Amino acid sequence: MSLPDPFMTPDPQAVADSNLMDFARHVGMAASDYTTLYRWSVTDLEGFWGAVWEYFDIDCDAAYEQVLAEDRMPGARWFPGATLNYAHHALRSHAADDAAVIALDETGSCYEVTAGRLRAQVASVAATLRDLGVGQGDRVVGYLPNTPHAIVAFLAAASLGAVWSVCGQDYAPKAAADRFAQLEPTVLIAADGYLFNGTTHDRRDAALELAGALPTLKATLLVNHVGLPWPSRAYPSLVVPWEDASTRAEELACVPVPFDHPLWVVFSSGTTGLPKGIVHGHGGVLLEHLKTLGLHSDLGPGDRFLWYTTTHWMMWNLVASTLLTGATTCTYDGSPAPLAEPDVLWKLAARHRVTVFGTSPQYLLGMAKFGIDPSEHDLSSIRVVGCTGSALPASAYPWVRDHVGERVLLGSISGGTDIVSGFAGSAPNTPVWAGELSAPHLGVALAAYDAEGFPVVDQVGELVITRPMPSMPLYFWNDPDGTRYRDAYFSSFPGIWRHGDWITLTSHGSVIVHGRSDSTLNRNGVRIGSADIHDVVERLPEIAEALVIGAEEGDGDYWMPLFVVPAAGVILDDTLREKIRDAIRTGASPRHVPDEIIEAPGIPHTRTGKKLEVPVKRLLQGAPVEQVVNPATVDAPDLIDYYARLGARRKDRSV
Repeated sequence: MSLPDPFMTPDPQAVADSNLMDFARHVGMAASDYTTLYRWSVTDLEGFWGAVWEYFDIDCDAAYEQVLAEDRMPGARWFPGATLNYAHHALRSHAADDAAVIALDETGSCYEVTAGRLRAQVASVAATLRDLGVGQGDRVVGYLPNTPHAIVAFLAAASLGAVWSVCGQDYAPKAAADRFAQLEPTVLIAADGYLFNGTTHDRRDAALELAGALPTLKATLLVNHVGLPWPSRAYPSLVVPWEDASTRAEELACVPVPFDHPLWVVFSSGTTGLPKGIVHGHGGVLLEHLKTLGLHSDLGPGDRFLWYTTTHWMMWNLVASTLLTGATTCTYDGSPAPLAEPDVLWKLAARHRVTVFGTSPQYLLGMAKFGIDPSEHDLSSIRVVGCTGSALPASAYPWVRDHVGERVLLGSISGGTDIVSGFAGSAPNTPVWAGELSAPHLGVALAAYDAEGFPVVDQVGELVITRPMPSMPLYFWNDPDGTRYRDAYFSSFPGIWRHGDWITLTSHGSVIVHGRSDSTLNRNGVRIGSADIHDVVERLPEIAEALVIGAEEGDGDYWMPLFVVPAAGVILDDTLREKIRDAIRTGASPRHVPDEIIEAPGIPHTRTGKKLEVPVKRLLQGAPVEQVVNPATVDAPDLIDYYARLGARRKDRSV
């Protein structure tokens, strides 16, 4: 079978000059093909990750005994004996006068934070946290937009060996508290508000409500971001203005911690119950992000990285980790396409000479749909457009070539909060096929498994990882015996990580992602659990039960309907629909207001009462009933026909 022609092939000179080829020469592989390097990276894990350590000159206080002590999942032990600190590496790679962070917003305003100033602010906030009783292993949480304040706070906490977690302010206080209260944090850092689509959102009362929901707080640091004065009132804990916390003259001293000491907690989307707290370690994140950003994205000194994200999406963690490579990272507060200036991100990318620009498929498709032409700006500095959050359809590739740049590498990436990185994407020396991810990432032993657990090529299977990665979770928060962790990833194929995506590994080495095989809502790359939506909607007296579904569609669109069963005697009219939208907007997330609100005859459950979210999603995508669910296992089998008919009608309309 002949291979399909690539949409684009890499420029030979760019390949020769890339960090990836320099790394290949470093390990004695002069070949320019990616496949040789990849095969070595997954067959010799100790050799590969040891080489990453050496190439990026990891600075440790105590040397490691061996690279991989136990090659198994779960339970792999990486670099035992080593002590280091992530924050030290993030703050060592820039000259004092270099721009470390550029703060941008949707109005076009900006300011730079030099490396020297960043280090001074981190030292000051770290000293403040230490004075407030924060020590190694304590938790510091942020209720913050994507601004330099979040990066400073994170690095300050990490420098002390404290554990960080952050949530965007478009989350309602209850949704944020559902995450943070599990951690029993010592300090909360909260901003007065954020910008979005021409509006300044006042979050002072929300911050106060959140602080009141966290009884373990010793103090709250109040950030003045949008210029709203913090009122004088009785707070549930000691209050410290950010200006006081961040302007002290202090020396930074990063605490050496073991390789697997917790760095941060990121939260799953929580399809049932409270969101799961996923814990990653200093060393695993350090190596994985240096590999991903330094080799795959080819970032280094002189580069500028702008990726649209919120602080509660894992891409924020990569935005912060850009500092590890010596590149400048750009934070952005606002809508990706505000009505007043929908092309503002491209304008900012041109003005600040961004070299790697990151976004979501929906953003690129929206730009094309509404006739936005980024080429009206000078985008000659951009060499990579990264795209993640969902599968990027083939139709977007010519648009990027024609409107961003002919030689721009369009790198579609697939990964997850679970490993806070990518499983597959592109590299400087990989061809690009439209609608496909170029290859698995280095060090990622990726396969597609059929239902019996056998690897398949050129057919759809479950995305699995067959060997450990350093950035796999250390554990889940409040999961002392690891039961929830094992159930989440290793219950389908013992000893093999099952991620929850449908993929095809092609015979030419690329990866095609078909969407989630679970029920996480993933709109524009921002994930939230269905439980967050259900909780808000079902608190309305007019609603007996609700079911929200996020369904990827073949044209790259994402359909998110909300099915509701009204309470007895209640009519679902436009007034009630607007009330539901308002409840979701204010009580859960304005990014996840459903596309349609549909009155349903009922919500199907398992016999034990669990909503059939994944089966309903697949029915709505047009899958036949016999491939999705056994009606005998459903509490109301007739409801399966309702959702199957709706999926069939949608499928017929799309043909």
